[in-house]
Amino acid sequence: MNDDTRVVTAGRDPHGNLGVVNPPVYHASTVLFETLEALQQARGKNPREVVYGRNGTPTTHSLQDAYAALEGADMAVATGSGKAAIVTALLACLEAGDHLLVVDSAYLPTRSFACGILRSFGVETSFYDPAAGEDIAGLMRPNTRAVYTESPGSLTFEIQDLPAIARVAHDRGAVIINDNTWSGGYFLKPFELGVDIVVQAGTKYIVGHSDAMCGLVAARGAWCERVWNTFLALGNCIGPDDAYLAQRGIRTMAVRLQRHHETGLRLARWLSHHGDVIRVLHPGLESDPGHALWQRDFTGASGLFGVLIKPTSHDALAAMVNGLTLFGMGWSWGGYESLLVPVDPSASRTVVPWEEEGQLLRIHAGLEDVEDLIADLDAAFRRRSKAS
Repeated sequence: MNDDTRVVTAGRDPHGNLGVVNPPVYHASTVLFETLEALQQARGKNPREVVYGRNGTPTTHSLQDAYAALEGADMAVATGSGKAAIVTALLACLEAGDHLLVVDSAYLPTRSFACGILRSFGVETSFYDPAAGEDIAGLMRPNTRAVYTESPGSLTFEIQDLPAIARVAHDRGAVIINDNTWSGGYFLKPFELGVDIVVQAGTKYIVGHSDAMCGLVAARGAWCERVWNTFLALGNCIGPDDAYLAQRGIRTMAVRLQRHHETGLRLARWLSHHGDVIRVLHPGLESDPGHALWQRDFTGASGLFGVLIKPTSHDALAAMVNGLTLFGMGWSWGGYESLLVPVDPSASRTVVPWEEEGQLLRIHAGLEDVEDLIADLDAAFRRRSKAS
């Protein structure tokens, strides 16, 4: 089944619900049992059981089944946020005395959890160059239990060689985790590249409308039980209304992501020829260092990328971004609206320092008309030049 069909059909059972197309929203804490035997048999060990609201309801099952089908997983769990999904995946794999490898370009909350809570629990974390590939073997230790990947990386969009990293990790007995938020699970299939556990901030492209928080963890094989038990232990479940919005959003993500792909590339190419731009950080561009790996592993690009512009004073930067009419400023992405925020990766790097001159902007290409977005950016650059 093609993904375009899978996202529309997976996790739905209209005729099991009076023919209603969308599953209902179950607002549930207590679940009643008709007999003592039924009560005693309900242990909550099966992800499909409905025994208590925190464990899951038909609403969350619909989302989890659809997401597992999209990623090609055996099972999935839905958490209250993307960071909660990351925490669930890491704690499912690690215990005191273990060593964790995390890509240096990872999402900042991933880094902060590894350097904070995990350190206090006795887990040591080392960071590695996103371009390491099979050279990650030199960083593996006897107690390395997990390798955390994110491709492309947050803010700077480096593409990782996931198959090479997976081979090394598995040879050393380590699990490989991948943050697949950028592709939405639609443009990249990490399990096919050797990954064991996949996480997403479903808040982004799964929800797709900037109106709900959601995290998702997908697993295959032996890791399913570990993920499920960790999810239960943490109690970090998604709310019923957010689960409903996420499963509704997944139905249209194929058409949305195609539009994000087209608009993002069009903006990236326009920006790459602008005189005030040093370079564009988008793996879909032929000039990008990760383009060959992107072509090999991905079937498209989402709307999120970076652009490095020439050094800019605070006043000129403010004049540039404060007058934007279509690009909003906010710390998220993946919705239908376009976003632009100034960012500084230097604070979240230890292995590959960010030493670029100039101002980095992170752009999310939404679903607006691309010519209107270009006009908004063009006016912004003119304001910047006037204020410089």
